[in-house]
Amino acid sequence: MEPVLQVALDFMHKKRALEIAAEAVKGGADWIEAGTPLIKSEGSDVIRELKKNFPGHTIIADMKTMDVGATEVEIASKAGADIVSILGLADDSTIEEAVTSAMQYGSKIMIDLIGVSDRVERSKTAEKLGVSYICLHIGIDQQMKGESSPIDILKQIVSEVSIPVAVAGGITQITAPELLDAGASIIIAGGSIIKAKDVCSATENMKTAMATHKAVASNVAKKYGSDELYEAFSLASTANISDAMHRTGVLSGIIPRNKPGTKMIGRALTVQTVNGDWAKPVEAIDQAEKGDVLVIDVGGGDIAVFGALAAWSCISKGIKGVVIDGAIRDMDEIYEMGFPAFSRYSVPNASEPKGYGGIGHNILCGGLTIKPGDWIIGDDCGVVVVPQEKATEIANRSVDVAERENRIREEIKKGSTLSKVLELEKWEQVH
Repeated sequence: MEPVLQVALDFMHKKRALEIAAEAVKGGADWIEAGTPLIKSEGSDVIRELKKNFPGHTIIADMKTMDVGATEVEIASKAGADIVSILGLADDSTIEEAVTSAMQYGSKIMIDLIGVSDRVERSKTAEKLGVSYICLHIGIDQQMKGESSPIDILKQIVSEVSIPVAVAGGITQITAPELLDAGASIIIAGGSIIKAKDVCSATENMKTAMATHKAVASNVAKKYGSDELYEAFSLASTANISDAMHRTGVLSGIIPRNKPGTKMIGRALTVQTVNGDWAKPVEAIDQAEKGDVLVIDVGGGDIAVFGALAAWSCISKGIKGVVIDGAIRDMDEIYEMGFPAFSRYSVPNASEPKGYGGIGHNILCGGLTIKPGDWIIGDDCGVVVVPQEKATEIANRSVDVAERENRIREEIKKGSTLSKVLELEKWEQVH
């Protein structure tokens, strides 16, 4: 079969899904998918609306059915789905029932291999059970942890089955050609299209990449690995990062002392001292590596432990900034030099270097425990901490939040409002 572009509408709101689907179809999308979140949010009625609005296009219902295969396929097919997805983790009997039901109602079955351990063997079994398509799927949550589409597994599946194989999971117009070259027949694209400022152009670019088997430049962020976290965090605000962490990670009471637009990103070198004792904060500068951020626990003290001379020392060492749960001074000079500084207080007075405390152990800052090596990000809104063991996942989720906000912003600019785009009155929680 000729390569097919399937656009996945993973939204909560039917109105947004229909509008973006229209832009994708204009750009050349072949198949339109009612994503699982969309179906769960709006029900099978959204499948009817897609079929009504795009009668010449194949409509996929991403049901991710695990049980009662016949019933769920009947529901989706009667609503207008041409293809219904069943989980590869489902029992063989569920898949058999789904295939029988699909034959009865004129639709086809796609097996989704998300979560399946032996994907090659499951693909072979699924073909014997009568399914029409295999979908090699790297889930969004897996993508956020830095996992990518497995080319080698794709090649093995293609060599073992005779039915078309679809690939889903973070695909862009840069990665699509290599997947087609590895044997994929169907490219399933979600975020790289539906989060784009111009959905029509993003779809056209994807189709061009597929037709030419050559990558097309993309402004949609890739998925970032552990060695690319600085780049990823630079694309997201502290607000985006906090949202990605379910509104956590914010250092309470720590405010920016910088020129507007100043951003700080780096790994924590932790320091503990007592009110007014600036010995350990200054000694930590000598121990810090280029790219570190000093995070100083003063227990909320109101006598300065850091000033302009310390800031100049940090600049000479390549230190990215300082966060102080306590007081800083010389802010006029620090402000002018552009050194990122965040603190609880700004005062003129300091004390003496007595040497209490320590460097490089767990501390408490802004109400949160911070460990050496945790990621510290600061901007005009404040400071967030990302535990180093979750940094890859949170970085990717933060960029995803930023991209989704950018898409909503474009919809608002067209004359809408935030409450209308998100249909708040319809979806607000009833108490």
